Amino acid sequence: MFNSNSNLPDQISYNFHIRPILSDNCFACHGPDANKREAGLRLDIEDEAFKVLAESPGKYGLVPGNPHESQVWQRINSSDEKELMPPPESNLTLTEHQKNLIQAWIKQGAIYEKHWAFVPPVKKEIPQVKNSEWPKNPIDFFVLKKQEELGVKPNSVANTERLLRRVSFELTGLPPDLEMMEAYLSDDREDAYEQLVDKLLGRPAFGERMAVFWLDVARYADSYGYQLDNLRTQWPWRDWVIHAFNENIPYDTFIRWQLAGDLLPNPTKEQLLATGFNRNHKITEEGAIDEEEYRVTYVADRTNTLGKALLGMTMECAACHDHKYDPISQKEYYQLFSFFNNIDERRTSTTPIDPLVGTPASYAKKPLMEITDEDVLSVLSFVNKQDTSKLIVSVMGELDTLRKNHIRELGIFDAYGEEVFPATPEAILSFPPSAPANRLGLVDWLFDPKNPLTARVFVNLVWKDVFGRGIVNTPGDFGMQGELPSHPELLDWLAVDFMENGWDIKRLMRQLVTSATYRQSVISEDANRDTDPDNIYYTRFSRGHLKAEFIRDMLLASSGLLVKELGGPSVKPYQPPGLWEGATAGGSTLSEYHQDHGDALYRRGLYTFVKRTVPSPSMLIFDASNRDQCEVERGNTNTPLQALVMMNDPTVLEAARVLASRLWLEESEVSEKITKAFKLILCRTPKEKEIALLLGYFQNRKEASDEKNARELLAVGEYDLDEEVDPIDTAALMQVIATLYNLEETINRS
Repeated sequence: MFNSNSNLPDQISYNFHIRPILSDNCFACHGPDANKREAGLRLDIEDEAFKVLAESPGKYGLVPGNPHESQVWQRINSSDEKELMPPPESNLTLTEHQKNLIQAWIKQGAIYEKHWAFVPPVKKEIPQVKNSEWPKNPIDFFVLKKQEELGVKPNSVANTERLLRRVSFELTGLPPDLEMMEAYLSDDREDAYEQLVDKLLGRPAFGERMAVFWLDVARYADSYGYQLDNLRTQWPWRDWVIHAFNENIPYDTFIRWQLAGDLLPNPTKEQLLATGFNRNHKITEEGAIDEEEYRVTYVADRTNTLGKALLGMTMECAACHDHKYDPISQKEYYQLFSFFNNIDERRTSTTPIDPLVGTPASYAKKPLMEITDEDVLSVLSFVNKQDTSKLIVSVMGELDTLRKNHIRELGIFDAYGEEVFPATPEAILSFPPSAPANRLGLVDWLFDPKNPLTARVFVNLVWKDVFGRGIVNTPGDFGMQGELPSHPELLDWLAVDFMENGWDIKRLMRQLVTSATYRQSVISEDANRDTDPDNIYYTRFSRGHLKAEFIRDMLLASSGLLVKELGGPSVKPYQPPGLWEGATAGGSTLSEYHQDHGDALYRRGLYTFVKRTVPSPSMLIFDASNRDQCEVERGNTNTPLQALVMMNDPTVLEAARVLASRLWLEESEVSEKITKAFKLILCRTPKEKEIALLLGYFQNRKEASDEKNARELLAVGEYDLDEEVDPIDTAALMQVIATLYNLEETINRS
């Protein structure tokens, strides 16, 4: 077989070798966007690429089997800057390796393949591997097969204590307590780990952990955004999300209710509440605006969220023109837009009760739903309604008559073009003619067994959330510009298996965390690190800090401060003074920050109030989303600001103070108190050297302090200080614990 370069694969694949080159360098001018197409040449479609060039009679862009007769090959090798492609002014260039790949591909027949993500997944046979003892479940065979091809071996298994901590945070967002640690470490059953996983999956905290992941996707916030950024009471929808994950509602039902629960026959209030998903977007309350402009913006937000979260496609690129890289036309964008354009959405809000006088406020935009005390005693028993005041949420609701739908020329809200009707992108899957032309029909299309994206996108989202790196590492872009899957057969196997087993989310999570791939240590051998520096082939477990919410949870849980109440309104913990006041326009119901007190100060990070224009600073520093729009992945940075938060945040210092005072009241030696604190925070037994170092630091802090300074240090936070503790000893122990909280190991996933 032709191979002009020993570094080239024997068989050149359009999807995996050629299309990425063309997409990065050629499709902007020779791709799907007809308005930007040059020379009449389109390279993303086989038939078009093989046509005679309209502007150059007798010449062809590609001639299968003959590179030298192909204008593509001639132009990328031209020495004439006027002929050279990509043109020099584009600042794009092809490497010699890329040119050789294109030459070899043309020589082999220039065979096109449908974009891999638009081909329905097929569940291939589990591959054979040499090291058949390593795999724990089917996932590992696919991972190990790639590793063996790469010439590396799997990493060693993580230390038992570290694995316990890792999986506890993975499934509950909380560290294991001492009782769990003792029970697991003494459990000598062969399936002890699997039994632990099942126990964690059954805890109410599982729903809270998964909700953090989904709230980013759903752009949930407690304020509307834009300039005024007033209060909204959408938290009952968050309570439903927690409930849905804990009840293990199948993913297809989970999405059906959120996208179209109001269109179901005789929908229940739970199904209506679920539709709050599509009302979580930003909403303006400013005066002197064009109402239609913002209404169109809201519809576009829903359309783009569907694309990014459920289809893994950058739909928004087609709002103003045909997509430059993916086969999605502007017409198809507005056909998809049409599904969300018939909402009975009015700007008028209900009359709020002033939240500053101590009475709970309830803000929602029409269409809305009231949650009564009777609802909470029956169908909405999972909603943590804490008083008898009126509680309303924004939900979905259709207009009585259909609104006409048009292409918006250049994306301008009132520049009406061709009339369009609800439909879906043909390149993905045709909309079934038997389905209703509404959001319920759209859900049928999403979960059609022939839809190539829905299952793939979700299992990849969950995989990235668990492993730190996606099989497709651009989870919001499965299109031409997205990364190729590192393990395409594994992705397809997981997607089909997920569908075959009833879209069972807990089962999927169990598969991932019980795999040998998941149980690997983060400490990589040199050979693996050199061969797989970016951990593309999962030769180790990924590093990175815990989610911002889980860092807060760790502090509260380890110190004993955590209030484990499930659901309810968002809370306002400690925050630097003046942030809201300095960044809020007058007239907002959230112009001033009124910190909560009592139990509300010690709720999980999930419940921290999210004001879009001024998000919690400690959360942002640890890469939490500000929830302006749908986000399917968070950054994972490592900055000095994070260390400063862990050194100075009142929640950190209060947790250290409370844990120190509780330990000081126990009848034990100082070394035992430090050991217990170490186990509670780092979830492992300290080494003798570590205890000796911490004891020395304790003694140093004790000798350097006096009662006045100690009492000033112990005054941090609102939790009552037990007067029976010795202030100097407790303050010294508090500083030891604060040091433990500031360790890199403490805030890391593994």
